[in-house]
Amino acid sequence: MDDLRITVIQPDIHWQRVEANLAYLEEKIWQIKKKSHLIILPEMFNTGYTMEADKYSEPKNGRTFKWMKQMAGQTQSVVLGSLIVWEKGHYYNRLVWMKPDGTFYYYDKRHLFRMAKENHFFSAGNKLLIAELADWKICPLICYDLRFPVWSRNVYRKEKNRMDYDIVVYIANWPATRILAWDTLLQARAIENLCFSIGVNRVGEDGNGIRYNGHTSIFNPAGKKILGMKEKQEMKTVKLSFDILKEFREKFPVYLDSDHFEVI
Repeated sequence: MDDLRITVIQPDIHWQRVEANLAYLEEKIWQIKKKSHLIILPEMFNTGYTMEADKYSEPKNGRTFKWMKQMAGQTQSVVLGSLIVWEKGHYYNRLVWMKPDGTFYYYDKRHLFRMAKENHFFSAGNKLLIAELADWKICPLICYDLRFPVWSRNVYRKEKNRMDYDIVVYIANWPATRILAWDTLLQARAIENLCFSIGVNRVGEDGNGIRYNGHTSIFNPAGKKILGMKEKQEMKTVKLSFDILKEFREKFPVYLDSDHFEVI
């Protein structure tokens, strides 16, 4: 199985300025020197974490969606990020997995952050997404989902002789005041799920005066940090090895002793 090249972008998001954010991110994407399989952007990368869903939502084929399609096609990479989508009378904090050929998958945020009243303005999703890329299986989630390990639990499927996924990704607007939880839980998700764990956050201050200090990170299945960003706008590309993952799982097969249950 091929190694996977992943580019993570940690921006200072312009508050509720869609065109400015898309222009900045497009410029950063074109600075990627070698093709990546996957380009990851933060939660609500086009607006910042706003509850003004009625003002900043887009239809599922709107401006930002088309931009993602364009970026994926031009770079021949999967582009991943979330935006506010209006569909069938509901607003969703929707993660879009945009493929180079213009087809896509999506995941609607399951756990809505009630402390910001997100549950008052958005509808929750109820279906997990596991996408395949270069034979890797990837589970992308959004911000507050990080605090709920049952939802992201990686299960070994005996009939397939494989776990559900190899990488878990959290895209976020995670504030500086709770950054210890971010660092700790990202590491925990890697250890408990025997997978690579990726968290992509933002920096700067939003229109509500909330400060963000990044800490975009990648942990290997042993819980070792292999990428850690500080408090600045930054972009990094990392190569992940499936051989390392496979070897660790074979030497330390915790999944064979896990408890089996279903989320209902």
